Order: sequence, then structure tokens, then C-alpha cells
Amino acid sequence: MTLRRLLGTAFCAATLAACTPVGPDFVRPNSPVVKQWIEVNNPSTGQSGLTSRSAPVVRWWETFNDPTLNKLIAEAYAQNLSLQVAGARVLQARAQLGIAFGELYPQSQAVGGSLQRRQISDNLGPISDIRRIIPLDTEFSTSQVGFDAQWELDVWGQQRRGVQAARSNLALQVANYDDALVTLTGDVAALYINIRSLQEALRIARENIAIQQESADLTQLRFNNGVTTELDVQESTALLNNTKALVPELESDIQQAKNALAVLLGKTPSQMAGLLGNSGRIPSARANVAVGVPAELLRRRPDVRAAELAAATQSAQVGIALADLYPQFILSGAIGLQASGGRDLFSTSSATGLANAGVVWNVLNYGRIKNNVRAQDAAYQALIANYQNTVLTAYSEVESAMVAYAQARKQVTFYQRSVEASRKAADIAVDQYRDGIASYSRILNTQTALLRSQANLIEARQEVSSNLVAIYKGLGGGWQIRQNQEFLPQAVLAEMAYRTDWGDLLEKTPTGASLN
Repeated sequence: MTLRRLLGTAFCAATLAACTPVGPDFVRPNSPVVKQWIEVNNPSTGQSGLTSRSAPVVRWWETFNDPTLNKLIAEAYAQNLSLQVAGARVLQARAQLGIAFGELYPQSQAVGGSLQRRQISDNLGPISDIRRIIPLDTEFSTSQVGFDAQWELDVWGQQRRGVQAARSNLALQVANYDDALVTLTGDVAALYINIRSLQEALRIARENIAIQQESADLTQLRFNNGVTTELDVQESTALLNNTKALVPELESDIQQAKNALAVLLGKTPSQMAGLLGNSGRIPSARANVAVGVPAELLRRRPDVRAAELAAATQSAQVGIALADLYPQFILSGAIGLQASGGRDLFSTSSATGLANAGVVWNVLNYGRIKNNVRAQDAAYQALIANYQNTVLTAYSEVESAMVAYAQARKQVTFYQRSVEASRKAADIAVDQYRDGIASYSRILNTQTALLRSQANLIEARQEVSSNLVAIYKGLGGGWQIRQNQEFLPQAVLAEMAYRTDWGDLLEKTPTGASLN
């Protein structure tokens, strides 16, 4: 009879719990829509090298056709520790989702048993009086086993909103992981381009040192022969040493960049020796770069998805807070066996049970609860604005990278012409100085201009490649390489499985995450 009543009460509770949860149902906030990129086929910028006719490349770094860069990004994906932090948070959110699901069922369950033996004092007044009339055993024992449970019915959808919040948070952590991966691939490529640019600048500096050393030797020879004054010797010496001073600075910058790259690869600086070599070309991509259409940006960029999911998570928190305004219906019960003395504990006559239905309503706490609802709603509104701002920032970053890329391509053309002219001018100046028809100041000016033009060309070539990386990073490319992969390396997963029973939570996850 007790069991039937408990089942009947549970059925009524389930009917009540089918009510629509209180609070707002999340809808993606409105955001600006861009139909076409400004720089794509913009007549005012000429041939920008950008096209929207196809989707952006997922493994965009492969467009540079640089095996070393491909290797570096693969190592960073496998070993970067910041990425592992993001991956661990995904697993944490997955476990928290399991906790939220558990709240839909009886929140408190316990199986217990006890054996109690008690001796009552013979000198207690009532006991001694009764024993004078009736023999009374003052020593007795009690044994019991049973199962207790308590269930707060989800009438107002508080637990269901909790599941929604946990599910959105899991998707949010996946998006944060993807965003970390986009940042990682972009930073590795940018650092690699910077290292190659510095190595190129070092090579150019050494070439100019050799050229200027020849000029300095020539001035010394002419001075020794009495053809020129000491002024030429001192000017050539000053120029030569100024150029030599660039070498230690460039070598220091190269090593510092390698040290920064080592952190991204999960290595120590000493482990970077021989990984990049002492020279290499600045990576350059193919002429035409696919950037897709702006509408794809909201689906591709993980930080935009993360901002949306953060708002969705907070939306559920508003419903959780609202549920505290209403009464809580609690169902509790217990079944078990209880017996005294030497009686058979496991007989049907030892059965015991309890069923209880109650209501708890915080009627005297409305100020606190209402203000908590207001606080949660304000946080939700802030995240809506943050999502809209993230969308605007995404458009701005891509457009800025595109215009910088297009303009840097123009600069490369001009600086190439400048280097060619400066090199010819420097050669002519040396010949004229050797023939005695030009002063050394002409050599000084032309060689200074040559070094400056070569440095500008290297910088422009670096800007082209770096801005192309910024375009792909702004478009949200790169995170797709984690699809069908674990969020943590196998060695780390094995260590976690050895340390803690994770069940099936360490298995491969879906390729994406959504609000549904």
C-alpha cells in the first residue's frame, strides 16, 4: 500500500514538473549584418588579391607551402599547455553537465543500516518504580536497514534550466577551446614569420657590412696615398660600425622570438636548437586569397559562438533565480526493515516505511530573491551587448587585416623598385669615388639608402604575410583541425583515467557543439 502511494505521488509530481520552465527562452541576439567585404574587388585599392568566390581555407597555413611552418603548428597543437588548459575545462564542463542531469532525479538518496544496543540505568525513578511491580529488562538492542530519498519536484523548471545552463556552458567551453586553437595557430605563424624576417634582416645587414667594409678599405687606401682626407676614413668607419651594431640587436631579437615560440610549442628554449636553422625565406602565400562572404563569419569564429553561448548560459540562470520566487514542492520517503532484540530483521513483519509531501516557500525573503533575479537579468543583458560587440569587433578585425594586406602588397612592389635603384646607385657612387669624380658623401648616402630600402622591403614582405595570417585568424580559421580529435593528448587522458574513474566522459566528443 505504501509503495502504491509513493508511486502515485511521484506520478502527480511528474505531471506538475511538466510545466513550462519560468524565465526567458534564449534567442540569438540581433547583430549587424554585413553583405560584402569592403576590400574585396575594391576599385580604389586595385588588385587586392582577395576573393569571396569560395570559402576560406581551413588549414590556411598550408597555403604558405612551408613544411617547417606546418611542422611547428602540428607540434603546437599536440603540446601547447594553454590549449590543454582549455581542453581540461571542456572535460570539467562535461562532468558538470552530468551533475545538472542528476538534479532532475531525487537529489538525496541514502542506503543505511545500524545496530544499536542500549542499557538504561536502574536508578532512574520511573524505571525503578515499575521494576518493583513488573519485571523489566533495562538492556535492549535494535537493528535496522533502509533506503531514504528526497526529491524536490521541478515544477517551475529550475532543474531543467540548470541542465540548459550546463549544456550551454559545455558548448561554451568547446568554443573557448576552438578560440584558443585559432589564436595558437595564428600566433605560431606570426612568430615564425617574424623569425624568418629577422633572419633575413640579419643576412642583409651582414651583406651591407661586407659592402661597407670594401668602401672603408678603399677610403683608407686613398688616404694612405694622399688622395683624400681623413674625413672620408672616419665617415666610412662610422657607417660601418653603425651597421655592425645592428647584428647583436637582430641576434637578440631572433633568440627572444625563438623563446616565445618555444612556449607555444610546449618546449624549453634549449629544445629549440636546430629546429628553425639560421636562415629561411619569409613565407608567402599564393596570389589570390579566398575569404568567403561575411555571413559565414558568425558561424566560423569561435569567439562569436562563445559570446552567444555565454549569453545562453546566463539566460538559463535568470530562470533558475526566478524559480526561487515560487514554492518548492518536496517529496520524501523511506522504506526499510526494523526489529528489536533477537527478532528476525528480514521478515515481512519487520517492514517499515514513510512517505511525506511538503511545501517550502520563502515568503519572507522576497527582497533578496527579487534582487537576485534583477542581478542575473542585468548580467544577461551585459552578455547580449558583449555578443553584439564581439560581432562588430570581428567584422572590424577582418576588414582591417584585409586593407593592411592589400596595402602591404603595394608597398612590396615599390620597395622592390627602390632596392634595385639603391643598389645601382651605390655601385655607381663607388665607381665614381674610385675614379675621383665624386666625394665619399655620395657613397655614404647611397649605401645608407640601400640598407634602409632593403630593411623596408623585408618589413613590407613581413607585413604581407603577417596580415594574411591576421585575415585567416579574423575569419576564424584553424580550429577545424580538432574535429574527431580528443581535447587532450592521449598521454594526459591516460593519466586522468588512471587517477580518477571518468567512465565514458573521456571518449571522443562530437565535432561541434550547439544549443540544442
